[in-house]
Amino acid sequence: MGSSTHYRAMAFEGNFYIGYLSKTRGLKGELQLFFEFDDYRALELDVLFLAIDRKLVPFFVTQCKLQSNRTAYVFLEDVDHIDQAQPLVHKQVYLPESKRPERHPDDFRITDLKGFTVHDQLHGELGEIIEIHEYPQQYIAVVPYRFNELMFPLNDEIIRAIDREKQLLEVALPDGLIDVYT
Repeated sequence: MGSSTHYRAMAFEGNFYIGYLSKTRGLKGELQLFFEFDDYRALELDVLFLAIDRKLVPFFVTQCKLQSNRTAYVFLEDVDHIDQAQPLVHKQVYLPESKRPERHPDDFRITDLKGFTVHDQLHGELGEIIEIHEYPQQYIAVVPYRFNELMFPLNDEIIRAIDREKQLLEVALPDGLIDVYT
């Protein structure tokens, strides 16, 4: 999402993908974990499963510091030097399905709008939201529109109504926004 190198996660039965190790930090084997799993704050990170040679290898986490930018700094058991940490960079990280955080059915998030059809008060139907980018101050929806990618913020000024049953998002886009894309 925020990173330009997007990894297509391998499928491992009974496990779910949470992100990848993006870089080392310091000389003592500390690694940065970049989360591609939205609900990362609710994850229990006592053991991480790394995809190595098409297998999942468990690593016990001895220390974990969650950061605000979808990352965490982790120390793994028996990885106490940069030379041991370096080969783990870019490895995909998984957790067992049993550790997936449960969401209440009423827990609707702005990122759940992906796949919704956008209907503008003035311009009518614009298309389907194919991506939602998360930035520090706001979420931005991406809709393919007339051979371009129309982007607009998802906020209270723009959103008029959300129909979860029909998967419809009604918006009032600012004057001139659509013209920028046509």
